[in-house]
Amino acid sequence: MNHTEIEMIERNDLENGQRATKHMKNICQRNLRIRPDRKPRKGLIPFRWISFGLTLFFPASATIAALIGADPMDSYNVVWTTPSEDSSGSMPIGNGDIGLNVWVEKSGDLLFYIGKTDAWDEHSRLLKLGRVRVRLSPNPFQANHYFRQELRLRQGEIRIVAGKTNEPVQIRVWVDANQPLVRVEAECEQEFSLSTDLELWRKEVRPLTGAEVHGVDGFTKNQPPFSYPDVIVTDRKAQLVWYHRNQLSLWPATLRHQGLEARIDSGSDPLLNRTFGGVIEGEGLSKTGPVSLRSVEPRKRFELRIPVLAEKTETVDEWLQQMDSLQGKIEAAPIEKAREEHLGWWSAFWDRSWVRIRRVDGEALVKSGFRDETREIMEGYVLQRFINACGGRGRYPIKFNGTIFTVDTVKELDPDFRRWGGCYWFQNTRLPYWPMLASGDFDLMQPLFRMYRDALDLAKARTALYHNHGGAFFPETMYFWGAYANGELGFGWERENEPLGRPANTYIRYYWSGGLELAAMMLDYYAFTRDDSFLTSTLLPIAKPVIEFYDKHYPREPTGEILFVPSQALETWRDCENPMPVVAGLRVVLSGLLSLPASRTDAGDRVAWTRLQSALPAIPVRSVDGKALLAPAENFKNRQNSENPELYAVFPYRLFGVGKPDLELARRSFMSREFKGNRGWQQDDTQAALLGLVDSARGYVSGRFSEKHPGSRFPAFWGPNFDWVPDQSHGGNGVMALQSMLLQWDGNRIFLFPAWPEEWDVDFKLRAPGNTFVEASFRNGKVSLLKVSPPERAGDVIDFSSLKNESN
Repeated sequence: MNHTEIEMIERNDLENGQRATKHMKNICQRNLRIRPDRKPRKGLIPFRWISFGLTLFFPASATIAALIGADPMDSYNVVWTTPSEDSSGSMPIGNGDIGLNVWVEKSGDLLFYIGKTDAWDEHSRLLKLGRVRVRLSPNPFQANHYFRQELRLRQGEIRIVAGKTNEPVQIRVWVDANQPLVRVEAECEQEFSLSTDLELWRKEVRPLTGAEVHGVDGFTKNQPPFSYPDVIVTDRKAQLVWYHRNQLSLWPATLRHQGLEARIDSGSDPLLNRTFGGVIEGEGLSKTGPVSLRSVEPRKRFELRIPVLAEKTETVDEWLQQMDSLQGKIEAAPIEKAREEHLGWWSAFWDRSWVRIRRVDGEALVKSGFRDETREIMEGYVLQRFINACGGRGRYPIKFNGTIFTVDTVKELDPDFRRWGGCYWFQNTRLPYWPMLASGDFDLMQPLFRMYRDALDLAKARTALYHNHGGAFFPETMYFWGAYANGELGFGWERENEPLGRPANTYIRYYWSGGLELAAMMLDYYAFTRDDSFLTSTLLPIAKPVIEFYDKHYPREPTGEILFVPSQALETWRDCENPMPVVAGLRVVLSGLLSLPASRTDAGDRVAWTRLQSALPAIPVRSVDGKALLAPAENFKNRQNSENPELYAVFPYRLFGVGKPDLELARRSFMSREFKGNRGWQQDDTQAALLGLVDSARGYVSGRFSEKHPGSRFPAFWGPNFDWVPDQSHGGNGVMALQSMLLQWDGNRIFLFPAWPEEWDVDFKLRAPGNTFVEASFRNGKVSLLKVSPPERAGDVIDFSSLKNESN
């Protein structure tokens, strides 16, 4: 493909990918502000006047940040100067396991939903724990009073300042980064009263109906799933205590339906007796009803403490005892120390890595009434990482379809609803996790790896039962304990014409390649961290049986070459021979396993891996109009979705890309792809970046981060796209694509600025394999700073910005 062809198609990609959108915040509010970190004292100038004074006496330029010592993170804080209408105007905050959707309504009430990563109900729905309403008197949120709600990213908190300018109320809402605890602090120079109410909507046993049923299995073929009531504990003085306890479970019915009933006696039901809930308490508050607390008398400061707990216990009393123990630990730690450690966690998180970009002509564009896309890109990148941190350190992986921040977006549906229900789709789930490698967010990756490690025994037993051979496969769609969904999204209730083990759902019938991609991600994780404990406890225990499955499951040609039949290429091509995701995935994983130190692997395994590697078919290629293109499979038919399986050779498997052979073949295939898009799980932006297609990558990334959910106020609540709000596939793809424009790797080689636009200046710090840090600055089309640690890795860096690239 010549330069003119690429330029024409890339220009079209750029125009289609970019979508104009107005800035949602005033630049002065976002970049020029001084806020009180302590409660205001009489005689001080109100802080909003100080902010105004700065804009009056100092020029509106980047130097102001230096003059007032502003943290670069502050420019991405989300600031609202008016209350919200309802939960669609909520702002997220969390500690990795517990998440809040916080908003203030015009009526004067502060509200928040509480979510948790392991609040699985009887039918394996991920529920909210409840809603809390806080009311102050006198009401500081009434009309014509000052109001400012700010998400402070560096501090991991929401700060609300409201009321009369000379005596505002300050409210701080945060979820302790190191404890399962929600804190709400309110203070003012003048005394005020506070009341709080717990609001629950699960009050009776009722069948789910209509859209609620989507993705949720009942216990039998003809029985609908149900919602079950929460329980309020009434015998606690000065405390509101509530919980949800699973007295029924989908788990045994699922195993029986899928022929795995032998696992019931040897396994542990992950749903039965799971109990989750919380306690609301605070000094100076008394109980006025089963779900209400009121201040005994007006005070200048109140603090609400809400410890949250989810555990499997034999009895309710055991759960209550564990909650009492948790409260004791919380009360023993001074809030000042807890807050210091909380701030330390968040500061360390933001210092792990960063990306800060701006257009060279950005200020001129804005002054001329045009959009500076880099502002939206940076906002989206930073806020998506924040959402990952808020919901990514719990017991289970981030739910692609809303994480722990779903609300009643559709008014007929409660906040427990999410399209596609409680199962994990690997195709979607993986996308927030790939960019965590370059971000250095290795702790956030553990729940994903742990879920599949915990599901491995079931996967092995299922493989032996269904296919009568060794190894293990993971379904594309599975519950967190590893089983298929029972209904139409998975195994299927209608089994009359299906042999044992064959799912009725043709979208995922032979879709097992997620195990290969998981192994590839784990190999990259090991390449980045050199964590030998992870290698022996997680990577090899998963990768070995996944490879064994492919080795034993498929027939060989007379030549000895393996033939992957029956198979499919993702969800899109239902009937295939040698699909690209399988062939490319095996090539990458086998090469990665064989590159591991021989001392860390078994000699017999290495012989088997080498033998399978030599039996793999060639990368599928087809001819279209006389031009060679990567193919979805060697043979393929019966399309049923809209993915581009052929480009899995680019991402996630990176067999083709900048600095690698046959780049033109891969670029030509990308330009000729049947399905184009940059929303949800579509990954055109990352593939464009890996191929060094600068304009395509820029346009798609810009377009992705401008695609916000129109019904949500928070600027990083994407979706619903193909899934639900906030769509984590969408945000994860954007983060990964931007990183791939800046930095790529191939073995020991590190590619610097492989797809970076000349008109974007940038500073970044990202991770690379071998425990390597790369920090660089790019100014006016040239690298102005490069720091590599350890220093000996500097010789492995290739600066693509200094090379003439056909796509530029």
